[in-house]
Order: sequence, then C-alpha cells, then structure tokens
Amino acid sequence: MGVAVAGMDSLRDRAAMMRESLQKSQTITDKVVSILGSFDHRLSALETAMRPTQVRTHAIRKAHENIDKTLKAAEVILVQFDLSRQAEAKILKGPHEDLESYLEAIDQLRSNIRFFSSNKGFKSSDGVLNHANNLLAKAISKLEDEFRQLLSSYSKPVEPERLFECLPNSLRPSSGSPGHQGISGGKHASPTNHAENQSSNLETAVFTPPTLIPPRILPLLHDLAKQMVQAGHQQQLLNIYRDTRYVVLEESLLKLGVEKLSKEDVQKMQWEVLEAKIGNWIHFMRIAVKLLFAGEWKVCEQMFEGFDSLRDQCFAEVTASSVLVLLSFGDAISRSKRSPEKLFVLLDMYEIMRELHPEIIAIFKGRACTEIRESALGLTKRLAQTAQETFGDFEEAVEKDATKTAVTDGTVHPLTSYVINYVKFLFDYQSTLKQLFEEFDTGNETVSKLASVTMQIMQALQTNLDGKSKQYKDPALTHLFLMNNIHYMVRSVRRSEAKDLLGDDWVQRHRRIVQQHANQYKRIAWAKILQCLSVQGLTSSGGGSSVGGDGGSSSSSSSGVSRALVKERFKTFGMQFEELHQRQSQWTVPDTELRESLRLTVAEVLLPAYRSFVKRFGPLVENGKNSSRYIRFTAEDLERMLGEFFEGKTSNESRR
Repeated sequence: MGVAVAGMDSLRDRAAMMRESLQKSQTITDKVVSILGSFDHRLSALETAMRPTQVRTHAIRKAHENIDKTLKAAEVILVQFDLSRQAEAKILKGPHEDLESYLEAIDQLRSNIRFFSSNKGFKSSDGVLNHANNLLAKAISKLEDEFRQLLSSYSKPVEPERLFECLPNSLRPSSGSPGHQGISGGKHASPTNHAENQSSNLETAVFTPPTLIPPRILPLLHDLAKQMVQAGHQQQLLNIYRDTRYVVLEESLLKLGVEKLSKEDVQKMQWEVLEAKIGNWIHFMRIAVKLLFAGEWKVCEQMFEGFDSLRDQCFAEVTASSVLVLLSFGDAISRSKRSPEKLFVLLDMYEIMRELHPEIIAIFKGRACTEIRESALGLTKRLAQTAQETFGDFEEAVEKDATKTAVTDGTVHPLTSYVINYVKFLFDYQSTLKQLFEEFDTGNETVSKLASVTMQIMQALQTNLDGKSKQYKDPALTHLFLMNNIHYMVRSVRRSEAKDLLGDDWVQRHRRIVQQHANQYKRIAWAKILQCLSVQGLTSSGGGSSVGGDGGSSSSSSSGVSRALVKERFKTFGMQFEELHQRQSQWTVPDTELRESLRLTVAEVLLPAYRSFVKRFGPLVENGKNSSRYIRFTAEDLERMLGEFFEGKTSNESRR
C-alpha cells in the first residue's frame, strides 16, 4: 500500500514538471515569433537598401561580357590583318623564290577578301578590301608572267629521233634513212609488204606518246592555271597557252619534214616526187596523231584538270593550224586529176585516215574540236570517193588503152603485166576495198563486188588485147601474142588470191582459150610447110597416087613419082623452114613451160612427117648430083633449130 502511494506521488510530480515545461516553451515560442517578425521587417528594409547595388552589379557583368566579345572580335580581325601582312610580304617577293608559298599567299589573300567582304560593319573594311583587291590583281599579273615563263622554258620542239623512238620497231626508219618512209620503191615494189604491215605491225603496234612537259612541272602549271581561272583570267590563260604551244608543235612537225604545200604546189609536182611525198605524209599523219597530238592532249588533260571546256578550247587552238597543214595536203591529193597509178596511194591515204579515226575521235572531242573532227572525216570520205571513181576509171582506161606501140615479138604486152600487177595489188587491199565498197554500196556483198570488178577489168584487158593483136600482119603471130598474154593472165591468177575470187571455172575457161590460140598458131604457121611433106601432087601427072619409094629406082618413070617435083618439095621445104626459123626465133614465148610445150607439139607433127618424107623420097634426090642443095636439113637439124624458136633473138643472132 505504501508502495502505491509513493508511485502516484511520483507521477504527479512528473505531470507538474511537464506543465511547467510547456508553459516555458510557449513563452519561448511567443518570443521567437516576435523576434522573427522583427527580423522580416529588417530584411525588407535591407532588400530595399541593396536593390541599387544589385542593378549596378548586373550592369558591370554585362559590360564585361561585351568587352570580352569585342576583344575576341578584335583578335580575329587582328589575326586577319596579320595573315594579310604575311600574304602581302610573300606576294611582294614574287613567285620565283617559292612558287608554292606564293600560291598559298594568294589563297590566303582571297580568304581575307572574303572575310572583310562579309564584315562590312568594320570601319576600315572598304580600305582594306581595296588594298587587298589591288594586291590580288598584282599577284595574278605576276602569276601570268610566271605561267608564261615556266611554260615557255619547258616547251621545246620534239626532235625526229625522239619521235622515232616512240614508234614500234616495225615503223621506225632504217639506219641511214632521212627519217621519211616513202612508198615509192617500198610498199608497191612488193605486193606482200602491204598485207604484212596491216596484219602483223599495225594491229599489235604500241605507240608511246612522248613526254612534252616534265611531270614535275605539270602540277605547278596546273596550280597556276587554277589561280588564273579563279581570278577570271581564263582568256589570258588561253592566249598564253596557245601562243606558246602551237609554235612548238609546228616546229616539231617542221623538223620531222612536214611542208606547207598549196594545191597549186601539189598540181605542179612530177608523179614520182608526189608519190614519195604521199608516202611521207602517211608517216607524218601517224606520228602527228598518235604521238604529238596525243602527247599534247595529255598535257592539256593534266594542266586543265577540272576545267573541261578550257581544256578542249586550248587543245583545239594549239593543234588547229598543224592539223590544217596535214589535212590540206591530203585534200589536194583527193581533188587532183585522177589517174590509175594514184589508186593505190589513195587507198593508202584512206587506210591511214581509217586507222587514225578512233584516236581522232578520242582526243579531238568536245565542241571546240568539232571543226577538226569534221575536217578529218570529210577528208576520209573524199579519199574514199576519189578512190572509188579512180577504180571505175581504170576499167575504162584498160579497155580503151590506145597505145600504138606493138610488141613485135608477140610477147606479153606491158599493158597486160601492168593490169595484172594492178589487180594483184588490189588483193593486198581487200579489207580496205571492203570498207570502200561499204561507203557506197551498203546493199551489196563486198566480196562478190570485188570479184565482179576484177572480172570486168580482166574482160576489159582481153578486149583491148584482141584489138592490139590485129596490128600484126602475120596471123600466126596474132595467135601467139594472144596465147602469151592470156596465159600470163591465167598463170598470175592461179598464183594469187584472185583465184579464190574468180574461181576455177574462170581459170579453166581461159586455159582452154590459151590452148585454142596455140592450136591456131600451129595450124596457120605450119600448115604450108607441112604441105611440102605431103605425097599429094608428086606423080608426074600431078595425080594424088601414093607410090612407095624404096630408093631402088633411079628413074622417075619407074616409080611414078616425079624426081623434079620431089627436088622442088625438098627445096621449098628448106627455104620455108629457114624462113620460119629466122622469123620465129625472133618471136618470144616468155614462159619456159609454155615455150617448151609449144616446141614439142610442133616437133611431134613436123619431125615424124619429115622423117617419113625423107625416107620415102630422099633416095630420088640423094642419088643425083648436088643432093645437099635440096635436102638441107636432117631431122636432128630440125630438132635442134626448133629449140631456138621463140627465144626472142635478133635477126643477126638468128642468121648465125
């Protein structure tokens, strides 16, 4: 019980203490509220007092920011001024000492101009721009001089020997040659040369254009050209390049041997001289297009990279005069008076223009080169047309050839050998003729066209030979002449490509014609003398009885044969054979095989008949006086003398 009372007292004491604490806390709270209220009042007053200071601080901060911006802008301008001074110093020194630094300075100067042009608010920008633009103009002027001097220093004519080194071996002039490849005595002297050149040389030939400007210089020239274009000096650049390079190109061609010939000069030339110049022209065209013009194109491509229009214009203006010189000679030939001997050089010229066509199209491209391309193509077409017309003229000229000079010995006429060689040459130009026919006869098969033309030429030759054969007074010589000439035609065709076109039928038909003329010759030339060996007319009564003579009878009456007639026959035979030998040993059969064959066929008829006649009737004469006056030849003599026929001996030789 006492414990419980004690606990209650303790609890009351604690409650009393808590009340007392709460009262103190409330008192403190009231005081804090009072203090805080007083502090709020003071803060409000302080804020009112600090507001002007805050405004000034913000203004100062903004001023500092503006100052920083101004300083930075000034620093950029000062840097531009500094770079401009550096660029000006390099430009005033000129491009000779250090061209790359000079070009960098010009780029920097352009950058400065762009900077000040975009900052017009800068007070002195107009003055700075005027100074920079004037300095840039001076820099470009010095640049032009440097471009001209550098281009001129490294632009030298190319020596012929250096050009020949760029040619494939097969097209280089032989040692000791003046450097010109003419065709007279060359290509046309051997009908195989042309085909060999076409097939083996030109198809695999490698042409290496010469280096016209050192590779280390071209990048510098390119940079100079680029600066001039950017400065708007494109026309000045074109003028400098053209005036420098076209002279060098012309001098290179002049050293090579290219001549400026007018149409009048060409027309006055002797054919032999002109033919050689045409051969040289073909050589010059190949060198000019594949080496010099190709090399010039490479220079233009590298120097004016990125400026295609300027590149094409520069190339066209540099090469135009040289191209004109070359093409004008070809044009003069194509327009000159036509003649058969010009056909092959026309075909040669047509060939080279066709060969060079891809290169001409490749390097003379662009609008600026249109006239040059069209001129080259126009020459190709004119050469084709002139060659076609000359080809047609030849057939007519062969048929109407009126040369009065006859070959007195009946051998192959010069016209025949000329025409046959002409035809053989045509087959060396088969691919060219195919292209030629395609130019005008697109609907015809070119192979059959060539065969048709060849047959027409051959027929024209035969027609002319028929006319020429009538000039001979001796009909036997007429047939010998035709036999020789047609045999020459047949033999030549059989040994050439013409056989494939004309065919075996043509060959066999004309071989029969040769045989027919040989038979006609034998019939006409030997019929009269063979009559002397006939038994007809030997009887005393003039009858035709055949009486065997055994040589045992000494009187004509016993055998029924007139000794006088036999003597006359032997005498006449001897005189006629002597005459035939004298005349026909001067005639000519140039083909060995044909000559031996003709002699043999005569001997096969003459010798047996003579031996038989001598055997039967010789004793009638031999038993009498002066028998050698009548029987002048033995069969062996005749055989030996027949071996002298058709040798083309002079009259003095045949009498020996």
